Amino acid sequence: MKALEQEFELLVRRHKSTIYTVCFMFSKDSDEVDDLFQEVLINLWRGFSTFKGESKVETWIWRVSFNTCISQERKKKRTSRIPLEMGIDLFHDKDEDTRQIQMLYQRIHQLKPFDRAIVLLWLEGMHYDEIAAIVGITVKNVSVRLFRIKEELKKMSNH
Repeated sequence: MKALEQEFELLVRRHKSTIYTVCFMFSKDSDEVDDLFQEVLINLWRGFSTFKGESKVETWIWRVSFNTCISQERKKKRTSRIPLEMGIDLFHDKDEDTRQIQMLYQRIHQLKPFDRAIVLLWLEGMHYDEIAAIVGITVKNVSVRLFRIKEELKKMSNH
């Protein structure tokens, strides 16, 4: 195996959970999450040899993952799909913590993709300057957007 391929494989192993976290925020369907993951890997590979290290590798991975998922989301909206549902959820947990997390997840999924990305990074515990570098806006804009997103989430009803 070539050195570049080995280096890429190591990078993917180290940051696999980050990539999956982003993909999971853009879809509830496990097959679609896997498809998004594959698209992210393709885009990471395409840019890997030209990555100059101007930002941290983690920032680059977040950014490529978000941009890929947002692009796929836009493509998905242009084509209509009929979801296949069984009508039951055998793994649905009924405890209060799980319900709270599911409610937050449902509300976050109602946000626009860009806002979803910002709130995900914030929930990951990233500093505003890191979020700004990943999504390509100013730190002040991150602060304003997060305030508005939090207000929007509070106003949402449970569906």
